[in-house]
Order: sequence, then structure tokens, then C-alpha cells
Amino acid sequence: MGSVSIWHWIVVGIIVMLLFGRGKVSDLMGDVAKGIKSFKKGMADDEPVAPVHPAEAAKPVPDHSTPAQPSSAPHEHKAV
Repeated sequence: MGSVSIWHWIVVGIIVMLLFGRGKVSDLMGDVAKGIKSFKKGMADDEPVAPVHPAEAAKPVPDHSTPAQPSSAPHEHKAV
């Protein structure tokens, strides 16, 4: 008991075919294939990253995630 033979897989395959039907299984395999193809296409469409020289890598990169706040001159408050 414990070893899995080809006959076990055949029986499991037949049960799956009876439960889900041939059409659903083939549709599922088609959807999986489309997902793999689109994943590969997405990976190929990524822009290649240019190698960075070590001296340039040490330079700080400006953070553009928040807009810069204008510096305001100190205001004088007059006593009333």
C-alpha cells in the first residue's frame, strides 16, 4: 500500500472525467495554457534594465512620490 502505480492514476483520471465531464476538463486545460502564454508574454514585454555603474549606484535618488513644499519666509507677528 503506499506505492502509487499507473493504475491508481488511471482510476483517478476516470473519476475526475466522470465528475467534471470531458468539456470542463479540456476548458480548464485551455485556460491554464492561456494563462501560461500570457505570463510568458508579460515577462518578455518587461523592459530590460540597464546595468548601473557602481559609482552611479551610490548617488541618492530623488524621491518624487510627494510634491516638494515651497519654503516660506518666517512671518513677523505684530503685537496689538
